[in-house]
Amino acid sequence: MSAAAISPNLFEAARLGDPQAIARLLETAQPDIRRYARATCRSSADAEDATQEALWILFRHVGRIRSLLAFSAWLFSVVRRECLRLACKAGLAPSIDESQSEAALLSRSEADLRLDVAAAVEALPLHYRDVALMRDIAEMSIDEIAEAFGATRQTVKARLHRARALMREYLTR
Repeated sequence: MSAAAISPNLFEAARLGDPQAIARLLETAQPDIRRYARATCRSSADAEDATQEALWILFRHVGRIRSLLAFSAWLFSVVRRECLRLACKAGLAPSIDESQSEAALLSRSEADLRLDVAAAVEALPLHYRDVALMRDIAEMSIDEIAEAFGATRQTVKARLHRARALMREYLTR
């Protein structure tokens, strides 16, 4: 979904709780949500269910989304998670077993694991990579990183969380 399709004024009004703005936001976002769900889910029924659930989650949580720039990524991650949940429920996708993922990582040789971690770090978008390296390699505090980037603590923590999630996903593929 293009954040450009949604005006900043509409987004801000919806975020602040204006019922008419929320309705317009849902109406504007629905076609993109449905299109993404059809491309992501395993069946058309799941796509419809994921679309409805994503719209419901957007309705309930629009006030928590901090910026229009984060809106599309957040919404698509909601749809992707719903498609995965529905596929797991139907037995079409294996559920994620953290212990199996951890065991697979630990069964690799140290040299292979180092190469995989380096590749995972390289695969990160630059803004996530920098935060992860500053925190986990340079051992800087969240406040120090925020100051270095001129960002808020929340921004740094969100980027760090996303960087670690992307690395985990890369390593467990």
